[in-house]
Amino acid sequence: MLIQNQIDQRLKDHLNIYDMTLENESHMHNVPVGSESHFKLVLVSDDFQGKRLVQRHQLIYGALKEEMTQIHALAMHLYTIKEWQDRQSLAPISPKCHGGE
Repeated sequence: MLIQNQIDQRLKDHLNIYDMTLENESHMHNVPVGSESHFKLVLVSDDFQGKRLVQRHQLIYGALKEEMTQIHALAMHLYTIKEWQDRQSLAPISPKCHGGE
């Protein structure tokens, strides 16, 4: 199973997800073609309600304990439903890595 699919399924199993986008951004880094090493996660869930940013990250890291040993980076953008609506459903754009294309 692809790592991206594992991450996707694990998050769906552990969180009440309102909206989620998981992108493999490895192509933006200096890695071999087809790599699954760098990901961007935009996840909207009211499971984040009342949690500080570090607590939200810890929740994700806890759910992805096994998968985190297989990847190099996971950029996380984590919102409650209200925060997501206030942002007009827009996530930050990832910058290109200095070693990437």
